[in-house]
Amino acid sequence: MSDTTTNGVPAAFAEPVVRVRPGWMSLLFFANIALWLGIYAPIQVLLPQQAEILDAADKETVFGIVTGIGAAVALVANPAIGLLSDRTTSRFGRRHPWTVAGAVTGAAGLLVLAEAPNVVVMTLGWCLVQAGLNGMLATLMCGIADRVPVGQRAQVGGLVGIAQMLGTVLGAVVVVVMLDLAGLPLGYAVCAVIVLGGAAAFVLRTPDARLPVEFRPSGRRKEVLAELWVSPRKHPDFAWAWGCHFMINLGNAFGTLYLLFFLKDAVHYPDPDTGLLIMMGLYGVALVIGAVLAGHFSDGSGRRKPYVLASSAVMALAALLLVVWQTWPVALVASPLLGVGFGVYMAVALAMLTQVLPVAQNRAKDLGVVNIASSLPQVVAPLLTTLILNWLGGYPALFGAAALATVVAGVLVTRVRAVR
Repeated sequence: MSDTTTNGVPAAFAEPVVRVRPGWMSLLFFANIALWLGIYAPIQVLLPQQAEILDAADKETVFGIVTGIGAAVALVANPAIGLLSDRTTSRFGRRHPWTVAGAVTGAAGLLVLAEAPNVVVMTLGWCLVQAGLNGMLATLMCGIADRVPVGQRAQVGGLVGIAQMLGTVLGAVVVVVMLDLAGLPLGYAVCAVIVLGGAAAFVLRTPDARLPVEFRPSGRRKEVLAELWVSPRKHPDFAWAWGCHFMINLGNAFGTLYLLFFLKDAVHYPDPDTGLLIMMGLYGVALVIGAVLAGHFSDGSGRRKPYVLASSAVMALAALLLVVWQTWPVALVASPLLGVGFGVYMAVALAMLTQVLPVAQNRAKDLGVVNIASSLPQVVAPLLTTLILNWLGGYPALFGAAALATVVAGVLVTRVRAVR
Protein backbone atom coordinates (compact mmCIF):
# COMPACT_ATOMS: atom_id res chain seq x y z
CA MET A 1 0.00 0.00 0.00
CA SER A 2 1.26 3.50 -0.85
CA ASP A 3 2.39 5.62 2.09
CA THR A 4 0.92 8.87 0.70
CA THR A 5 -1.99 9.95 -1.44
CA THR A 6 -1.51 11.83 -4.68
CA ASN A 7 -1.84 15.24 -3.02
CA GLY A 8 0.92 14.48 -0.50
CA VAL A 9 -1.35 13.67 2.46
CA PRO A 10 -0.40 10.39 4.16
CA ALA A 11 -2.74 7.54 3.29
CA ALA A 12 -2.91 6.87 7.02
CA PHE A 13 -4.68 10.23 7.52
CA ALA A 14 -6.98 10.11 4.49
CA GLU A 15 -10.74 9.87 4.93
CA PRO A 16 -11.82 6.48 3.50
CA VAL A 17 -14.04 6.61 0.42
CA VAL A 18 -13.80 3.08 -1.01
CA ARG A 19 -16.26 0.57 0.44
CA VAL A 20 -14.60 -2.29 2.30
CA ARG A 21 -15.01 -5.79 0.91
CA PRO A 22 -16.70 -8.75 2.62
CA GLY A 23 -13.33 -10.45 3.16
CA TRP A 24 -11.98 -7.54 5.19
CA MET A 25 -15.21 -7.32 7.19
CA SER A 26 -15.09 -11.06 7.91
CA LEU A 27 -11.54 -10.89 9.26
CA LEU A 28 -12.42 -7.90 11.46
CA PHE A 29 -15.52 -9.79 12.60
CA PHE A 30 -13.58 -12.90 13.66
CA ALA A 31 -10.80 -10.86 15.32
CA ASN A 32 -13.45 -9.11 17.40
CA ILE A 33 -15.10 -12.41 18.33
CA ALA A 34 -11.73 -13.62 19.62
CA LEU A 35 -11.11 -10.38 21.49
CA TRP A 36 -14.47 -10.30 23.25
CA LEU A 37 -14.35 -14.01 24.02
CA GLY A 38 -11.03 -13.36 25.75
CA ILE A 39 -12.63 -10.63 27.87
CA TYR A 40 -16.14 -11.84 28.60
CA ALA A 41 -15.67 -15.59 29.01
CA PRO A 42 -13.55 -14.88 32.11
CA ILE A 43 -15.88 -12.11 33.36
CA GLN A 44 -19.06 -14.14 33.02
CA VAL A 45 -17.92 -17.62 34.04
CA LEU A 46 -14.23 -18.19 34.83
CA LEU A 47 -13.53 -15.28 37.18
CA PRO A 48 -16.70 -15.77 39.27
CA GLN A 49 -15.94 -19.50 39.55
CA GLN A 50 -12.32 -18.76 40.48
CA ALA A 51 -13.39 -16.18 43.06
CA GLU A 52 -15.69 -18.75 44.64
CA ILE A 53 -12.89 -21.35 44.71
CA LEU A 54 -10.39 -18.96 46.30
CA ASP A 55 -12.79 -17.34 48.80
CA ALA A 56 -16.32 -18.74 48.85
CA ALA A 57 -17.45 -16.54 51.74
CA ASP A 58 -16.54 -13.27 49.99
CA LYS A 59 -16.80 -14.29 46.34
CA GLU A 60 -18.65 -11.10 45.31
CA THR A 61 -16.01 -8.89 46.93
CA VAL A 62 -13.14 -10.81 45.35
CA PHE A 63 -14.79 -10.67 41.95
CA GLY A 64 -15.45 -6.94 42.31
CA ILE A 65 -11.87 -6.16 43.36
CA VAL A 66 -10.28 -8.20 40.57
CA THR A 67 -12.54 -6.85 37.82
CA GLY A 68 -12.35 -3.30 39.17
CA ILE A 69 -8.54 -3.20 39.24
CA GLY A 70 -8.37 -4.81 35.80
CA ALA A 71 -10.78 -2.27 34.38
CA ALA A 72 -8.66 0.55 35.82
CA VAL A 73 -5.72 -0.85 33.87
CA ALA A 74 -7.90 -0.89 30.75
CA LEU A 75 -8.66 2.81 31.22
CA VAL A 76 -4.99 3.63 30.78
CA ALA A 77 -4.05 0.98 28.21
CA ASN A 78 -6.73 1.79 25.66
CA PRO A 79 -5.96 5.44 24.85
CA ALA A 80 -2.23 5.06 25.56
CA ILE A 81 -1.78 2.26 23.04
CA GLY A 82 -4.05 4.10 20.63
CA LEU A 83 -1.76 7.14 20.92
CA LEU A 84 1.32 4.99 20.36
CA SER A 85 -0.20 3.42 17.26
CA ASP A 86 -1.06 6.89 15.88
CA ARG A 87 2.68 7.68 16.08
CA THR A 88 4.07 4.33 14.91
CA THR A 89 6.13 4.35 11.70
CA SER A 90 6.88 0.62 11.50
CA ARG A 91 7.23 -0.94 8.06
CA PHE A 92 4.47 -3.34 9.15
CA GLY A 93 2.03 -0.43 9.57
CA ARG A 94 0.67 1.64 12.45
CA ARG A 95 -1.98 -0.65 13.91
CA HIS A 96 -0.92 -4.25 13.26
CA PRO A 97 2.19 -4.32 15.51
CA TRP A 98 0.08 -3.21 18.47
CA THR A 99 -2.70 -5.68 17.63
CA VAL A 100 -0.15 -8.50 17.83
CA ALA A 101 1.45 -7.15 21.02
CA GLY A 102 -1.96 -6.81 22.66
CA ALA A 103 -3.03 -10.34 21.74
CA VAL A 104 0.24 -11.85 23.05
CA THR A 105 -0.01 -9.89 26.33
CA GLY A 106 -3.67 -10.83 26.79
CA ALA A 107 -2.97 -14.50 26.10
CA ALA A 108 -0.10 -14.45 28.62
CA GLY A 109 -2.47 -13.00 31.24
CA LEU A 110 -5.01 -15.76 30.58
CA LEU A 111 -2.32 -18.37 31.16
CA VAL A 112 -1.34 -16.67 34.42
CA LEU A 113 -4.97 -16.87 35.51
CA ALA A 114 -5.04 -20.55 34.63
CA GLU A 115 -2.53 -21.31 37.40
CA ALA A 116 -3.33 -18.49 39.86
CA PRO A 117 -3.00 -19.88 43.42
CA ASN A 118 -4.38 -16.78 45.20
CA VAL A 119 -6.25 -13.52 44.70
CA VAL A 120 -3.05 -11.48 44.17
CA VAL A 121 -1.88 -13.59 41.22
CA MET A 122 -5.45 -13.71 39.93
CA THR A 123 -5.52 -9.91 39.93
CA LEU A 124 -2.14 -9.70 38.19
CA GLY A 125 -3.28 -12.08 35.47
CA TRP A 126 -6.50 -10.16 34.87
CA CYS A 127 -4.57 -6.88 34.67
CA LEU A 128 -2.39 -8.39 31.91
CA VAL A 129 -5.51 -9.54 30.07
CA GLN A 130 -7.13 -6.11 30.29
CA ALA A 131 -3.96 -4.26 29.25
CA GLY A 132 -3.33 -6.50 26.25
CA LEU A 133 -6.86 -6.93 24.96
CA ASN A 134 -7.76 -3.27 25.41
CA GLY A 135 -4.69 -2.37 23.36
CA MET A 136 -5.93 -4.80 20.72
CA LEU A 137 -9.40 -3.23 20.99
CA ALA A 138 -7.99 0.26 20.37
CA THR A 139 -6.36 -0.78 17.09
CA LEU A 140 -9.22 -2.96 15.83
CA MET A 141 -11.78 -0.22 16.52
CA CYS A 142 -9.64 2.22 14.61
CA GLY A 143 -9.93 -0.01 11.56
CA ILE A 144 -13.47 1.34 11.14
CA ALA A 145 -12.32 4.97 11.05
CA ASP A 146 -9.22 4.12 8.98
CA ARG A 147 -10.88 1.93 6.35
CA VAL A 148 -14.67 2.24 6.30
CA PRO A 149 -16.49 5.13 4.55
CA VAL A 150 -19.18 6.90 6.56
CA GLY A 151 -22.02 5.43 4.49
CA GLN A 152 -20.99 1.88 5.43
CA ARG A 153 -20.08 2.34 9.09
CA ALA A 154 -23.38 1.36 10.70
CA GLN A 155 -23.33 -1.96 8.84
CA VAL A 156 -19.75 -2.63 9.92
CA GLY A 157 -20.57 -1.37 13.42
CA GLY A 158 -23.44 -3.85 13.51
CA LEU A 159 -21.02 -6.66 12.65
CA VAL A 160 -18.72 -5.54 15.46
CA GLY A 161 -21.68 -5.54 17.85
CA ILE A 162 -22.63 -9.04 16.70
CA ALA A 163 -19.02 -10.12 17.16
CA GLN A 164 -19.06 -8.81 20.73
CA MET A 165 -22.20 -10.79 21.44
CA LEU A 166 -20.94 -13.95 19.76
CA GLY A 167 -17.66 -13.66 21.62
CA THR A 168 -19.65 -13.46 24.84
CA VAL A 169 -21.98 -16.36 24.02
CA LEU A 170 -19.34 -18.62 22.47
CA GLY A 171 -17.03 -17.83 25.36
CA ALA A 172 -19.67 -18.95 27.85
CA VAL A 173 -20.30 -22.15 25.87
CA VAL A 174 -16.60 -22.95 25.44
CA VAL A 175 -15.63 -22.41 29.06
CA VAL A 176 -18.62 -24.26 30.48
CA VAL A 177 -17.65 -27.24 28.31
CA MET A 178 -14.00 -26.89 29.31
CA LEU A 179 -14.94 -26.66 32.98
CA ASP A 180 -16.84 -29.94 32.68
CA LEU A 181 -13.88 -31.57 30.92
CA ALA A 182 -10.84 -30.35 32.85
CA GLY A 183 -11.60 -27.32 35.01
CA LEU A 184 -10.44 -23.71 34.98
CA PRO A 185 -6.92 -24.10 33.50
CA LEU A 186 -8.16 -25.58 30.22
CA GLY A 187 -10.88 -22.94 29.95
CA TYR A 188 -8.33 -20.13 30.23
CA ALA A 189 -5.89 -21.87 27.87
CA VAL A 190 -8.52 -22.29 25.14
CA CYS A 191 -9.42 -18.60 25.43
CA ALA A 192 -5.73 -17.69 24.98
CA VAL A 193 -5.43 -19.80 21.82
CA ILE A 194 -8.57 -18.25 20.31
CA VAL A 195 -7.33 -14.70 21.03
CA LEU A 196 -4.01 -15.38 19.30
CA GLY A 197 -5.71 -17.02 16.32
CA GLY A 198 -8.13 -14.16 15.73
CA ALA A 199 -5.39 -11.52 15.89
CA ALA A 200 -3.05 -13.48 13.63
CA ALA A 201 -5.70 -13.99 10.92
CA PHE A 202 -6.54 -10.27 10.83
CA VAL A 203 -2.95 -9.03 10.84
CA LEU A 204 -1.69 -11.49 8.22
CA ARG A 205 -4.58 -11.02 5.78
CA THR A 206 -5.36 -7.28 5.87
CA PRO A 207 -3.38 -4.16 4.84
CA ASP A 208 -2.26 -1.47 7.26
CA ALA A 209 -1.21 1.94 5.96
CA ARG A 210 2.30 3.03 6.96
CA LEU A 211 2.95 6.44 8.47
CA PRO A 212 6.02 8.07 6.90
CA VAL A 213 8.57 9.16 9.50
CA GLU A 214 8.35 12.79 8.40
CA PHE A 215 4.65 12.90 9.34
CA ARG A 216 5.09 11.45 12.83
CA PRO A 217 3.97 14.01 15.46
CA SER A 218 6.78 15.35 17.58
CA GLY A 219 6.66 16.81 21.06
CA ARG A 220 7.93 16.62 24.59
CA ARG A 221 6.59 14.06 27.04
CA LYS A 222 4.20 16.52 28.71
CA GLU A 223 2.81 17.51 25.32
CA VAL A 224 2.27 13.87 24.37
CA LEU A 225 0.47 13.14 27.65
CA ALA A 226 -1.68 16.23 27.15
CA GLU A 227 -2.91 14.74 23.86
CA LEU A 228 -4.75 12.05 25.81
CA TRP A 229 -7.23 14.74 26.87
CA VAL A 230 -10.05 15.73 24.52
CA SER A 231 -11.52 19.08 25.54
CA PRO A 232 -15.34 18.99 25.92
CA ARG A 233 -15.39 22.75 25.33
CA LYS A 234 -13.59 22.48 21.99
CA HIS A 235 -15.30 19.26 20.91
CA PRO A 236 -18.79 19.22 22.52
CA ASP A 237 -20.27 16.65 20.12
CA PHE A 238 -17.50 14.21 21.03
CA ALA A 239 -18.17 14.86 24.74
CA TRP A 240 -21.94 14.31 24.49
CA ALA A 241 -21.48 11.15 22.39
CA TRP A 242 -18.87 9.89 24.89
CA GLY A 243 -21.30 10.49 27.77
CA CYS A 244 -24.04 8.59 25.96
CA HIS A 245 -21.69 5.67 25.33
CA PHE A 246 -20.61 5.64 28.97
CA MET A 247 -24.16 5.57 30.33
CA ILE A 248 -25.28 2.81 27.95
CA ASN A 249 -22.31 0.70 28.99
CA LEU A 250 -22.87 1.48 32.67
CA GLY A 251 -26.47 0.32 32.38
CA ASN A 252 -25.34 -2.80 30.54
CA ALA A 253 -22.72 -3.51 33.24
CA PHE A 254 -25.32 -3.16 36.00
CA GLY A 255 -27.51 -5.64 34.15
CA THR A 256 -24.92 -8.27 33.19
CA LEU A 257 -21.81 -8.33 35.42
CA TYR A 258 -23.54 -10.17 38.26
CA LEU A 259 -25.93 -12.21 36.13
CA LEU A 260 -24.58 -15.57 37.30
CA PHE A 261 -25.01 -14.55 40.95
CA PHE A 262 -28.47 -13.15 40.13
CA LEU A 263 -29.58 -16.52 38.78
CA LYS A 264 -28.16 -18.28 41.84
CA ASP A 265 -29.24 -15.94 44.63
CA ALA A 266 -32.36 -14.11 43.40
CA VAL A 267 -34.00 -16.35 40.80
CA HIS A 268 -32.81 -19.54 42.56
CA TYR A 269 -32.53 -21.27 39.22
CA PRO A 270 -31.43 -24.89 39.89
CA ASP A 271 -28.68 -24.90 37.22
CA PRO A 272 -27.41 -21.31 36.91
CA ASP A 273 -24.63 -22.15 34.42
CA THR A 274 -27.16 -23.62 32.00
CA GLY A 275 -29.58 -20.80 32.75
CA LEU A 276 -26.89 -18.29 31.81
CA LEU A 277 -26.35 -20.06 28.47
CA ILE A 278 -30.09 -20.01 27.71
CA MET A 279 -30.38 -16.30 28.52
CA MET A 280 -27.30 -15.45 26.47
CA GLY A 281 -28.64 -17.46 23.54
CA LEU A 282 -31.87 -15.45 23.50
CA TYR A 283 -29.92 -12.24 24.00
CA GLY A 284 -27.60 -13.14 21.13
CA VAL A 285 -30.29 -13.94 18.56
CA ALA A 286 -32.11 -10.70 19.36
CA LEU A 287 -28.86 -8.69 19.23
CA VAL A 288 -28.05 -10.02 15.74
CA ILE A 289 -31.49 -9.07 14.47
CA GLY A 290 -31.29 -5.59 15.99
CA ALA A 291 -27.76 -4.91 14.76
CA VAL A 292 -28.35 -6.10 11.19
CA LEU A 293 -31.60 -4.19 10.75
CA ALA A 294 -30.37 -1.00 12.41
CA GLY A 295 -27.10 -1.06 10.46
CA HIS A 296 -28.91 -1.42 7.15
CA PHE A 297 -31.56 1.24 7.75
CA SER A 298 -29.25 3.70 9.50
CA ASP A 299 -26.72 3.70 6.66
CA GLY A 300 -29.54 4.00 4.15
CA SER A 301 -31.04 7.05 5.85
CA GLY A 302 -27.84 8.56 7.26
CA ARG A 303 -29.58 8.94 10.63
CA ARG A 304 -28.12 7.71 13.92
CA LYS A 305 -29.82 9.43 16.87
CA PRO A 306 -33.34 7.97 16.45
CA TYR A 307 -31.87 4.49 16.71
CA VAL A 308 -29.92 5.36 19.86
CA LEU A 309 -33.11 6.74 21.44
CA ALA A 310 -35.07 3.61 20.55
CA SER A 311 -32.34 1.33 21.89
CA SER A 312 -32.13 3.18 25.21
CA ALA A 313 -35.90 2.89 25.66
CA VAL A 314 -35.96 -0.85 24.94
CA MET A 315 -32.99 -1.56 27.23
CA ALA A 316 -34.63 0.44 30.02
CA LEU A 317 -37.83 -1.56 29.60
CA ALA A 318 -35.89 -4.83 29.89
CA ALA A 319 -34.28 -3.68 33.13
CA LEU A 320 -37.57 -2.45 34.58
CA LEU A 321 -39.17 -5.86 34.04
CA LEU A 322 -36.51 -7.34 36.33
CA VAL A 323 -37.11 -4.59 38.88
CA VAL A 324 -40.68 -5.80 39.31
CA TRP A 325 -40.24 -9.56 38.81
CA GLN A 326 -37.08 -11.56 39.58
CA THR A 327 -38.36 -14.80 38.09
CA TRP A 328 -37.06 -17.16 35.45
CA PRO A 329 -39.93 -16.54 32.93
CA VAL A 330 -39.44 -12.77 33.15
CA ALA A 331 -35.68 -13.20 32.75
CA LEU A 332 -36.41 -15.05 29.50
CA VAL A 333 -38.43 -12.04 28.28
CA ALA A 334 -35.92 -9.44 29.43
CA SER A 335 -32.94 -11.15 27.77
CA PRO A 336 -34.05 -10.70 24.12
CA LEU A 337 -35.32 -7.18 24.85
CA LEU A 338 -31.92 -6.22 26.20
CA GLY A 339 -30.27 -7.96 23.25
CA VAL A 340 -32.23 -6.20 20.52
CA GLY A 341 -31.74 -2.85 22.25
CA PHE A 342 -28.01 -3.29 22.62
CA GLY A 343 -27.72 -4.60 19.05
CA VAL A 344 -29.42 -1.50 17.65
CA TYR A 345 -27.19 0.70 19.79
CA MET A 346 -23.92 -0.99 18.84
CA ALA A 347 -24.68 -0.75 15.13
CA VAL A 348 -25.21 3.01 15.15
CA ALA A 349 -22.96 3.95 18.06
CA LEU A 350 -19.68 3.18 16.31
CA ALA A 351 -20.87 5.04 13.24
CA MET A 352 -21.87 8.07 15.33
CA LEU A 353 -18.69 8.05 17.42
CA THR A 354 -16.36 7.85 14.42
CA GLN A 355 -18.20 10.79 12.86
CA VAL A 356 -17.41 13.07 15.83
CA LEU A 357 -13.69 12.27 16.18
CA PRO A 358 -11.72 15.54 16.48
CA VAL A 359 -8.79 14.97 14.04
CA ALA A 360 -7.71 12.20 11.66
CA GLN A 361 -4.14 12.16 13.00
CA ASN A 362 -5.34 10.96 16.41
CA ARG A 363 -8.03 8.45 15.40
CA ALA A 364 -6.76 5.54 17.49
CA LYS A 365 -6.06 7.70 20.54
CA ASP A 366 -9.48 9.34 20.35
CA LEU A 367 -11.18 5.98 19.88
CA GLY A 368 -9.14 4.82 22.85
CA VAL A 369 -10.75 7.65 24.81
CA VAL A 370 -14.12 6.44 23.48
CA ASN A 371 -13.27 2.95 24.69
CA ILE A 372 -12.80 4.35 28.18
CA ALA A 373 -16.56 4.81 28.11
CA SER A 374 -16.76 1.02 27.73
CA SER A 375 -14.06 0.21 30.31
CA LEU A 376 -14.82 2.77 33.01
CA PRO A 377 -18.19 1.18 33.85
CA GLN A 378 -16.26 -1.99 34.69
CA VAL A 379 -14.51 0.04 37.40
CA VAL A 380 -17.57 1.93 38.61
CA ALA A 381 -20.21 -0.79 38.30
CA PRO A 382 -18.66 -3.41 40.64
CA LEU A 383 -18.19 -0.79 43.35
CA LEU A 384 -21.69 0.62 42.97
CA THR A 385 -23.20 -2.84 42.58
CA THR A 386 -21.73 -3.97 45.90
CA LEU A 387 -23.22 -0.88 47.54
CA ILE A 388 -26.60 -1.36 45.85
CA LEU A 389 -26.88 -5.07 46.62
CA ASN A 390 -25.86 -4.73 50.25
CA TRP A 391 -27.44 -1.43 51.26
CA LEU A 392 -29.82 0.03 48.67
CA GLY A 393 -32.38 -2.66 47.89
CA GLY A 394 -30.69 -5.65 46.28
CA TYR A 395 -31.33 -6.78 42.73
CA PRO A 396 -34.49 -4.67 42.14
CA ALA A 397 -32.47 -1.54 42.90
CA LEU A 398 -29.61 -2.77 40.70
CA PHE A 399 -31.85 -3.21 37.67
CA GLY A 400 -33.51 0.12 38.47
CA ALA A 401 -30.08 1.73 38.24
CA ALA A 402 -29.56 -0.01 34.88
CA ALA A 403 -32.83 1.45 33.56
CA LEU A 404 -31.94 4.94 34.79
CA ALA A 405 -28.51 4.83 33.16
CA THR A 406 -29.90 3.91 29.75
CA VAL A 407 -32.55 6.63 29.93
CA VAL A 408 -29.86 9.20 30.70
CA ALA A 409 -27.94 7.94 27.66
CA GLY A 410 -30.94 8.74 25.48
CA VAL A 411 -31.09 12.27 26.88
CA LEU A 412 -27.38 12.87 26.24
CA VAL A 413 -27.48 11.77 22.60
CA THR A 414 -30.01 14.49 21.81
CA ARG A 415 -27.25 17.06 22.47
CA VAL A 416 -25.04 15.76 19.62
CA ARG A 417 -25.43 18.30 16.80
CA ALA A 418 -23.13 17.04 14.03
CA VAL A 419 -24.96 13.74 13.63
CA ARG A 420 -28.61 13.34 12.66
